[in-house]
Amino acid sequence: MSGFRRGVRLGIDVGRSRVGVSRCDPDGLLAVPVETVPRDDASVVRLHELAVEHEPVEIVVGLPINLRGEDTASTQDARDFAAAVARRTRVPVRLVDERLSTVTAHAALRASGRTQRGSRGIVDQVAAVVLLQQAVDIEKSTGTPTGTLITLDEETP
Repeated sequence: MSGFRRGVRLGIDVGRSRVGVSRCDPDGLLAVPVETVPRDDASVVRLHELAVEHEPVEIVVGLPINLRGEDTASTQDARDFAAAVARRTRVPVRLVDERLSTVTAHAALRASGRTQRGSRGIVDQVAAVVLLQQAVDIEKSTGTPTGTLITLDEETP
């Protein structure tokens, strides 16, 4: 674990109606669900509150791209949301390829006996757990953080 930067991280799965949030312990051993935040004008404010509460060293936001590695209709939305979170929290934010995280989350919930309808409230949290766990596991195995760090224009309020 020589190249792993120790510290709590938050994982965010951005959806059109909900935002799943997860966190990991300082050693990156286990990502766990935190909450599902409704996607509305107060979403970024709530994420700022969670950042204050959990004091992450960084926030990992899932970037929805298709299986060919191309942008989807949701890609720019996730980029804009991640930038808003970075501006509000002043915590470093990384965009991480989230291909299959939601699919993996649905499969895990089905395997545990939950229906898709009965899982709506937590599938976003589980997807956030999957993407955060993948991000910390990659960093631990390679010694390099995964994804792309968002750089904010200093003039942006």
